Formats: sequence, C-alpha cells, structure tokens
Amino acid sequence: MSHFTSEDEVLLQSMLRQLLQSVKEKITGAPSVECAEEILLHLEETDENFHNYEFVKYLRQYINNAVGSVIEEETEKCTSAQNQGEVSGYDTLVQRVTKKTRESKEYREMMHALKNVMMVVVESLINKFEEDRMHNKDLDTKTKKERQSSYCTDNCSDSDSSFNQSYTFMSQEQLQMLLERLDPIQPKEVRQEALRTLCFAPPSDILNSESWPSLRKHLTMALLDPDASFSDKILRFYAKTFSSSPFNMTREVYTSLAKHLELYFLSGEYSFRISAGLDVSNSEINHLLKKVRLLNEYQKEAPSSWIRHPEKYMEEVVESTLSLLSIKHEPNDPDFLSPIYFLALLDIKAMWFKKWMHAYYSRTVVLGLLEKKYKSLINAAVQQCLDYFEFCKAAVNKNSRVNDFSQRRCSDKQNFSYTGPELQYVCFVHSLCLLGTLLIYKQGRDLFPVQLKNKKDTVSITDLLVLFTQLIYYSPRCPKTALVAHTDHYSPASLVMEILQVFCEQTGCAAECLYMDAVIDSLLHPCQSLLNGTEVYINCLETTLIDVADILARIAAVEDGLSLLLYGESEKTAEEDSPTAVHVIVQFTKKLLQDDISPLSGSELLPVVKGAFIFVCRQIYRTCEGLQMVIPYGLHETVGEAWKKMSLLSERVPTPVTGADSTSSVSLESKNILLWEETLLDALLNFSATPKGLFLLHSIGAVDDAVNFMFSNLSKKLQTNEYEEFGNRVIVTQMATTPTGAVALQSSGKLK
Repeated sequence: MSHFTSEDEVLLQSMLRQLLQSVKEKITGAPSVECAEEILLHLEETDENFHNYEFVKYLRQYINNAVGSVIEEETEKCTSAQNQGEVSGYDTLVQRVTKKTRESKEYREMMHALKNVMMVVVESLINKFEEDRMHNKDLDTKTKKERQSSYCTDNCSDSDSSFNQSYTFMSQEQLQMLLERLDPIQPKEVRQEALRTLCFAPPSDILNSESWPSLRKHLTMALLDPDASFSDKILRFYAKTFSSSPFNMTREVYTSLAKHLELYFLSGEYSFRISAGLDVSNSEINHLLKKVRLLNEYQKEAPSSWIRHPEKYMEEVVESTLSLLSIKHEPNDPDFLSPIYFLALLDIKAMWFKKWMHAYYSRTVVLGLLEKKYKSLINAAVQQCLDYFEFCKAAVNKNSRVNDFSQRRCSDKQNFSYTGPELQYVCFVHSLCLLGTLLIYKQGRDLFPVQLKNKKDTVSITDLLVLFTQLIYYSPRCPKTALVAHTDHYSPASLVMEILQVFCEQTGCAAECLYMDAVIDSLLHPCQSLLNGTEVYINCLETTLIDVADILARIAAVEDGLSLLLYGESEKTAEEDSPTAVHVIVQFTKKLLQDDISPLSGSELLPVVKGAFIFVCRQIYRTCEGLQMVIPYGLHETVGEAWKKMSLLSERVPTPVTGADSTSSVSLESKNILLWEETLLDALLNFSATPKGLFLLHSIGAVDDAVNFMFSNLSKKLQTNEYEEFGNRVIVTQMATTPTGAVALQSSGKLK
C-alpha cells in the first residue's frame, strides 16, 4: 500500500481519529467491524472524492477478490428464481444476495483477515503517535526556558502543512484543561502555552468537544487582547479550521469572529475616521484587516458547501455578515470608518456578494434578510453612488480635474496608506458592484424603491440606472489617445459598462431596468447636446460615445429594445418637441459621417466613433419598421457618399516602396482607409436585408459593389456579429426575391 497518496493519508487519519474516539483512551482489542463500516458509510456520504482514493480502490479490489465469486453465484441463483416468479423486485434481489454473501464461509474468512490486519495497523499507528508525543514533550521541556514569545508564531504559520505537524488526539479531560488555561484570569504565560497547544490540536477534536462553546468565548475575548501574538495564533487556528472542517462546524467559528468584530467596531476603543485616511502599516489596522480578510475568504468559499447542510446554518452566516456590515456608530456620523470600508479594500468588486446571489438557495435567504432587517445596507450603497456622482458632477461643472482613483499605483511598495477620498472611492466601487449584482435578480429589484434620509423622494430602479449612465460621461476616463480595454482598472465608466452589458443579456432585467425612456434619454444626452450645439462637459468624449453606442447596439438587437428605440415606452409618435431615440441616433450618425461635430474634428478616434454609431443604425434599418423610420433622413445617401469618397482615396493610396522611410506610415494609412471603406460598404450591404432597403441601395448605384463584398465575406467564412441574428447567407436569399437583387447576383458570376 506504499502507492497511496496524501489524500489517502487524510482518509486514513480521519478513520483512525474516529476509531480512537470510539474506544476512549486505549485500544484493548480489535476495533469493531460495525464501527469501521459506519465510518466508511459516513465518509462516502460526505466526501465526494471518496471513490477516487487509492485506499478505497484497494479495499474494493480486496473484497472483490475474496467474495466476488460468491456474489456472482448468488446473483445467478436469485435471478433464475426471479424469472420463475419466486422472487419479485430489485430490492428483494439485492437483499437476498447480500444476506447469502454475509453468511458465506468466504465472507467470514475475509472479515477475520481484515480484523487481524486492522489490529496490527492501528496498534502500529498508535505507537507511532505516542512516540511522537513523548518526543515532542521531552523537546518542549528542554527548550521551554529558552523559547521566546514568538516561538508559537513561527511554528504555527499558515504555510505549515498539517501533515508535518504532530497532531495529538485530545481527550475530554485534556480539552477541559485547555479551557481552564485559556481563561482570561490565567497569567499571560499560561494562556500563551495553551494557545500553542491549540495550534497543534486537530480542529475536529476541538469543535466536536463538549468544551467548545466555552472555549469559543475565551477565544473571542482573547482576540481583543492588546498583545497581537494572541490574535495571530487564534486567527491561524481559525484559518486551519476553515480549510479542514465541514461547514456545520466552521459556521460557528465564522459567526464568533463576525460577532467579535461587530463588538470591536461598536466599542469605545475604535476611533478611526474616513477623513483621517488609513495607514495599513499601523499594527492595529493591520490586525483588523487580517480578521476581515479571513472572513472574506470564508465568505467566498462557503457557498460551495452550505447547500449540503441545513438552511439555518447558512442563515447564521448570512445574518452575522449583514449585521456586521450594517454597523453605524452614530446615525449622524458620516465620517465613521465602518466595516464595509475594510471589506471593500479586500474585495473591491464584491465577489462575496456575487457568489452568495448566484444560487437560488442562498439568494432567497440573503434577499429575505435584506428586506426584513438590513435594508439600510442597500440604502448605504445607493447613497455612496449618489455621493460620488455629485462629487464628479460638481468638479466637471467647475471645469476642474477629478482625480482618477482607479489609476492608483498599487505596485508602489512604499505606499501603505489610503487618503479619505481614496477610501470613499473604494467603498463606492464596492457599492456599485453590489447594486449591479442585486438588480440582476427579480427579488433584488423588488427591494426598490428605497428611501434615503437626506432625500425627500424615493430612489427607484430607473433613478439608479439614470445615475449609472451619467457616471459613464461624468466620471474620470482614460486618456483620449488610448483606446484600450479600460476594464483593466476600476474606473467608474468601465464598471458601469460591465453592469449594463450584463443587464442587456438578461431579458427580464433589461425590460425592468433599461427599457425606460428616462434611461435611454440619459444615454443619449451627450449625442443630443452635440446635436444642439450646447457646450459639453464630458471626460474623454470619444470613449464615452463609443460606450454609449455599444449599449444602444445591444438594446437595438432585441425586439423589445428596438421597439423602445422606435416608439418609446408608450409607443408615442415622433413629435418635434419629443423625438424618440431613433431620430436622435440617426441624426447624430449623419452629422458624424458629414464631419459636422466640431468637438470631434481631428480626433484620432473619430472613425471608431462613426463605426460604432453606424452599427447601431444597422440594427435599426435591418427591419422593415426601423427602415421606415430611417428613410426620411436619407441615411443611405450619406453612407453612400462617404463610401464613394473613401473608395476614391483607397485607389490613390501609393504602393509602399521597399526601404523607404515612410513605409510604415503609408501602410498604416492604407490599412485604415481600406478598413473604413469596408465598414461603410458593409453598412450599405445591410440595407438589402429588406426589399425596400435593396431598392434604396440600387438608387445610389451600390448594389453590385455590395454583392461583390458579400461574396468576398462568404468566401472568407466570416462569422456573424454577436448582436445580429442572421448574416450574409440570409441577405443572399433576400436579394434573390427581388428583380434588382437577382440581376445583381447573376451579374456577379459568384452564384456557383
């Protein structure tokens, strides 16, 4: 059995520990076979990897070799009897085969042999444990006087493997003694020694003992000790418990740690303020962050196991967390550095909340508690977003620069502190991500509207979505010259874009959150302002417009979303004082193509902005209803003129000369011209998705070029865009149904 893995060692240790507990202090005879069977059955039910252990495979093979022939023989007999009507039912067949096998001579011999082997193995392991314990006891005695207070810290580090530590199975008497030595009235040295013993004890022995409730209280009190070594040792024991114990045990440890933190934040000892900033190198702050980090790690791991346990266990963890995060020292003290700030520093995108909301099992509990007892947590998140937006808007209106806290240089090892505004920004990001996750689900949306203390009116979902869209253009952005994936950092615009893109993919969520006139109007605010010629105070206008077009294209790609853009919420008709979104989009696209937007003139990103809005229009005029709205603006003529202009330019691009200095610039210029020409031609081609659109394409003399471009794409086997339901193959069919299209297809010579 030398080929067993470390996982098998864990299994054997777990079995041995349970066997030893069942026979008290000493093994005077062989452990009962029934006890071993119960342990194996329990492990099979609780350990999903049970059948992958080499030890289990070995045991299965051993049983098969010993009684396999008996099982086969009895199965054949019972099957024959069943066919003759003497035995009925699968369960009866299994019971009879099992009974006969257990009564056989081979089975008795196998059990006798296993019992003898078990006695030898258990005695050998017990002797080895006893030797290790005596050796460590002698070593402790010799070095006790020389050992410094940091000894335990060095030997109980998180990186120590549990297999390299000499665990000692602890009796109830030993645990009771440990409890007495951890009592706060004991001298510091006695408690230090007791904590050292705790670090080496198996967590299962501690958590399963009768002394655990009292021991837990002592550990919670020890966490408040000014001596950091106490806190470190207990946190290491907690970390070891979280990683090696089942959820029904670890939830008690988690709730006790959460309760300790709650009492600490509410105590008079805690006096940190947002305005003063946060120095991570401060020992008190450092230890506080360690405690919160341990909670956060558990928050992200617990959902993978709590579904296998009673719901009340999960409720305890959820409620203790929400209770901690809802702490407010004083109602009128906005400068109080609450627990949510520390959690946000460690989990800025609220991944813990995303994991808790993923499954219906836990989501129901979380949202139920939020609605009944902890709605203040949602109110605080909404308030954080409102405060940050007002801060950005005020700075933009004053034409002053807003600090982009998302660009904080975290790689600077000398920077161990956060300023007050940086802390506010971190909490804002955490709140934004939390609300973004909450609104995905119907039950989460039912928590709105919310009433804030400093606002007369309630804040609805629509109000919140308008706020999100405004953050796209009022918050700090990346430089104009860098069209990069700004999701690499935590800029508000990139975070809002992530949230809105997820909303677009969820039908119910999009209908309740995005498909509102107020939200669309807010998205189109920059476009409407540029059309009206009013002054625009927007950070990085080009990138903002590209993001706006991205969301509009996703909305237009869905039938309900397109209907909203065409007719509005109440399917109103287009009026001069109240045009629907489609009119603003088409007019703005025309002006872009005509280079009639002065703030964008000369911009390097102007072609990208044009392409983004042309793509939105494509989603609209590919349908009959959408095309009917677009026709009065003559968009096909504007696109056609731009295409012809680029077509002439592409013919004049000089052929690069080998060795010339301008080779790279000419090559880049020619690529950009050809790419823009193809974009415009593709936009024209998509007019032919409807018979009326094909007629418009024919009217500007672009049918033949569009057909050749289409066949070129088909030969390259280009994929259909993710927003579009069909591609060029459907357009071929559409063209073939009209005389003009059929002639163009025939003339191309590509039908074969």
